[in-house]
Amino acid sequence: MGALQRISRRAFVFGSAAVAGGIAFGAYGTAEAAAAAASDNPLTAGLGPSSVTFNPWVEISPDRITLIAQHADIGQGVGSVQPMMIAEEMDLDPGQFEVRFAGPSPAYFNTGFKEEMAPFLAADQSPAAEAARAEALESLRKSGLQMTGGSSTVPDTYEKLRMAGAVARETLKAAAARRSGVAVADIRTQSGHVILPDGSRIPYGALAAEAAKVPPVLDATPRDPSKWRLLGKPMTRLDIRAKVMGELKFGIDQKMDGMMYASVKLNPGKGQPMKSYDASKARTMPGVKKILEIRNGVAVIATNSWYAMKAVDAITCEWAPSAYPAEQADHWKVLESSFKPEFLGKEWRTIGDVEAGLKTGTVVAAEYRAPYVGHQPLEPLNGIGLVTDKGMEIWVGHQSPQAVQSIAAAAIGLKPEQVTFHNQWTGGSFGHRLEFENVRVLAEIANQMRGVPIKLVFSREEDFLQDIPRQIALARYRGSVDKGKIVAADLKLASTAPFKGLLERMGAPSKDPDPQLAAGMWNVYYDIPHFRATSFEAQGLSPSTTWRSVGASTAGFFTESFIDEMIHAAGLDPMKARIAMCAVPTYRKVLETVAEMSDWKGPLGNGRGRGVAFVESFGTPAAEVVEVTMTDRGIRIDKVWAAVDVGKIIDPVNFESQVQGGVIWGLGHAINCELTYAKGAVQQTNYNHHEAMRMYQCPVIEIRGLENDPKVRGLGEPPVPPAAPALANAIFAATGKRIREMPFNKFIDFV
Repeated sequence: MGALQRISRRAFVFGSAAVAGGIAFGAYGTAEAAAAAASDNPLTAGLGPSSVTFNPWVEISPDRITLIAQHADIGQGVGSVQPMMIAEEMDLDPGQFEVRFAGPSPAYFNTGFKEEMAPFLAADQSPAAEAARAEALESLRKSGLQMTGGSSTVPDTYEKLRMAGAVARETLKAAAARRSGVAVADIRTQSGHVILPDGSRIPYGALAAEAAKVPPVLDATPRDPSKWRLLGKPMTRLDIRAKVMGELKFGIDQKMDGMMYASVKLNPGKGQPMKSYDASKARTMPGVKKILEIRNGVAVIATNSWYAMKAVDAITCEWAPSAYPAEQADHWKVLESSFKPEFLGKEWRTIGDVEAGLKTGTVVAAEYRAPYVGHQPLEPLNGIGLVTDKGMEIWVGHQSPQAVQSIAAAAIGLKPEQVTFHNQWTGGSFGHRLEFENVRVLAEIANQMRGVPIKLVFSREEDFLQDIPRQIALARYRGSVDKGKIVAADLKLASTAPFKGLLERMGAPSKDPDPQLAAGMWNVYYDIPHFRATSFEAQGLSPSTTWRSVGASTAGFFTESFIDEMIHAAGLDPMKARIAMCAVPTYRKVLETVAEMSDWKGPLGNGRGRGVAFVESFGTPAAEVVEVTMTDRGIRIDKVWAAVDVGKIIDPVNFESQVQGGVIWGLGHAINCELTYAKGAVQQTNYNHHEAMRMYQCPVIEIRGLENDPKVRGLGEPPVPPAAPALANAIFAATGKRIREMPFNKFIDFV
């Protein structure tokens, strides 16, 4: 894929597994950069009469104001926070503008990945680290990579969208000055109007034609946060009413005139071909119009989705075997044998003399395991495709617009520019919408049904079967403690490579070590004199991909569980020891805050226990305390306290929701979820076999947001990694039993 291939190897090896999307002008903060962004503005091509656009995010016509959300909304609220950042600077109120998702364009390249791409710890703000981030930013700019993920939306857009709104505001004032003859300094804006000194109000729409004749005011300055009207204060998300009332149309809700419906049955061996099929029964079923053979399976075209699903389920297929071990036990055997030089990914970080350190004091050793898990968003994979002699149009919720173009085009022999992509509101992703199986399949089906809009919907079972899961991982950790201190830690992890797998399926394979295998393992901020973190990349297993918090979701569990084991071996308090060892003052404050929130005073006793964990992921430090009680029926999770530092809280309400959701996601999957293989296929094909946390299991969750980090950080993923180790550490505190493998319900009951 061209955009990815243009990113330098040196930079991309450090990239996050969940890549994202952005642009130029706010990133550089200069008039020159703003001018460059304006000249490449994709909104100019479709601009209507008497309309104006000042930059890639603002379009004004006489009858409407449209703000562009460049990142995909997959339930995390960015379809609200992005336009609200523009609205803050434009003096717009909710209800005065429409929101539209950006189409594919290098104008929306993601600046947010520069932090993950630089080979430095997030807390390292040294000149060398900042220079590396500047180099990564330039690589991203040249690539034009547009994608959502990696908790990058707010870090990417915080400056640029506020600047976009400021430019629009000042240019509208300049247009009003030109019309009225009043000096710009005497003009102000309020609630979608320009206000002249005599009190007369001119709606922005009435100034559109005039503003089109005025050069954009590129030296505009965003307002100081102390003057914010909307941002930083509790907000009602723009999409919330429509979702509650059932009015918002997700991708799965879209319809077109003359549309036909499709569903598919694909090789459960993930990507392998179909040998043969028998559709004789399906052909006579209600609503069936056509049966099509596609690359690795079969599709039914019918008059509605239910008919298509029922018919495709009636087709019997003979599949080619999977390219990975057919049985789950053999997947673990491959991992167990992967700690060898030929599978070495990288020694990511080394401090001191680890071998010498391990000979000092008492040795602590442990092995940890994390299974494959699914993404399981509520909205299954779907999309609408229309292929004509001119090209293809595709309506689908996706996190990578350019990749959708490339994958769809390659599937049916088109050029990427012949594919027009319309992004949709999406009912969840967690990494699922960074993959492309529905895109490729939809293109193949629509190409065989030219001129007819085809709506593809995967059944829930097919969605589970075809899901590329989170990486399976196994860790072997050793450490030593002496005289009440942790002396050494040697962390070794073997796993499938989620980031490299995603890149390969995107058409940009990499031979570099997968950086996500180090996440949650190399970025340990405790003062340990002898420290080493090494990854090994297992070969020949199920493909894996990005999953909410990616590598940190597994390595964070391993590492914080092991740190806890060493702290106990040293005879220390888990909270006090972490605070004492934490080498970064702002991160230490996160731990101190969660200690104060939970009133941590040591062991609780009487079958009750608390556990703490601290993980930095995607640049955001998060600390959590979990409190549990051992009952006659099993473990009850009573309460969770979470402290997270994002540098700047844009929406306090969504902040709380994101953290609570991340905690619940992390706890639920740690307790209940795993995908296992039998005969090459996933055995869990619906929610009853892959349960998230139930409502009755959900604890009280108390949240506190901090703003001490000098940079604006993301939030969608960082609350996830600490949840599992904090729970495991709490269970140990309550029962004396160490759980070193997810899901925990294999070893202990939960109520």
